[in-house]
Amino acid sequence: MKKVYFISGLGADKRVFSFLNLSFCEPVYIDWIEPLKNESLESYALRLRHKIPQTDPIIVGISFGGMLATEMAKADANVKAIIISSSKTADEVPKYLRAGKYFPFYKWMPGRMIKRSAHFIKWVFGKNGKEQKKVYFEIVRDTDTDFVKWAITSILNWKNKEVPKNLVHLHGTADRLLPHRLVKADHLIEGGNHVMPMDSHEEVSALLKKIILQK
Repeated sequence: MKKVYFISGLGADKRVFSFLNLSFCEPVYIDWIEPLKNESLESYALRLRHKIPQTDPIIVGISFGGMLATEMAKADANVKAIIISSSKTADEVPKYLRAGKYFPFYKWMPGRMIKRSAHFIKWVFGKNGKEQKKVYFEIVRDTDTDFVKWAITSILNWKNKEVPKNLVHLHGTADRLLPHRLVKADHLIEGGNHVMPMDSHEEVSALLKKIILQK
């Protein structure tokens, strides 16, 4: 059975993948490491890669984790990256989000305020069922807001233009944060939102199984 390494999204952890049926592989969830002061997304990705001992790993990343997986795939042709609800290049990040680079209000928001915005963030990310909502709010409650602020800064300063050939992109047609019209996805999931592994877990599970078992 193949090992598959999973990297969660901004402010999230392995629970974002908890609704997937991963019985076809051996999932390994990569925990965050402490970012260095003013560290770039590229540098962080390469340091995080050291937590994966395999020389030719399959790495699945969602959202921010997908950007990190992209950088890993760029640096090493032996990496097989699958990104979900993410951007492969800076050009796939919407301009209205990139404006945060010039108006970094999030840097001055107290951590408790970020957590209190959970209901708005949930609307952006997508509708959830009862169990998904429960897990979502648990993730927000446990979020390291200092890490979130660093990660947002690293995304806004990300300048990648290269799309690695060793990468497959899954995206949802109902993604409000990263609209699918702005990205060039290899596979579109109809009605999938930004947290597809939670809300469209059956479709995502089936697609991951198909892609991974072909590799």
